[in-house]
Amino acid sequence: MSGLIGRKIGMTSIFDENGKNIPCTVIEAGPCVVTQVRTKGVDGYEALQLGFDDKNEKHSTKAAVGHFAKAGTVAKKKVVEFQDFATEQKLGDVIDVSIFEEGEFVDVQGVSKGKGFQGVVKRHGFGGVGQATHGQHNRLRAPGSVGASSYPSRVFKGMRMAGRMGGDNVKVQNLRVLKVVADKNLLVIKGCIPGCNNSYVIIQK
Repeated sequence: MSGLIGRKIGMTSIFDENGKNIPCTVIEAGPCVVTQVRTKGVDGYEALQLGFDDKNEKHSTKAAVGHFAKAGTVAKKKVVEFQDFATEQKLGDVIDVSIFEEGEFVDVQGVSKGKGFQGVVKRHGFGGVGQATHGQHNRLRAPGSVGASSYPSRVFKGMRMAGRMGGDNVKVQNLRVLKVVADKNLLVIKGCIPGCNNSYVIIQK
């Protein structure tokens, strides 16, 4: 599956040929350098390792500097492997946004925004008591009863309760590519994608 590493720039909207306003996300996709070529004989599987976004050498380990030097490039901040790449690539090749075409569909993976510790109303969509039953007056956003009494005398695993929300790996599938701006390495994709602005994303064909 071919793909690129990118950075989410932000959201905007454009008008199509019928005058309809379409919300879209702008992604800086690549250019990415092939930093390693995995082979079945050596590694047991075939894949391409791509690196994106230059990293200061003084902030890199010597092992990382040596690894990227084999590909003739500087250390990278983000490294991702892509299996079953559509085209054959060699170590040190540069892959840019031109591998995508307008109108095709892609999958975008990113880390969703972290929302901290949240209650059951925000985290799971509980409706709250609503001051409607049992004379409750200060329990509007409480989860209510979570377990039985004498039997089974415990709370079942998977009970929807308050906890940390967000910060998960999320993949959104079948997003249409609206525009490819090759000279600026920009990809305009219909709809929204996970993550905050300037966060890394993985775009797969």
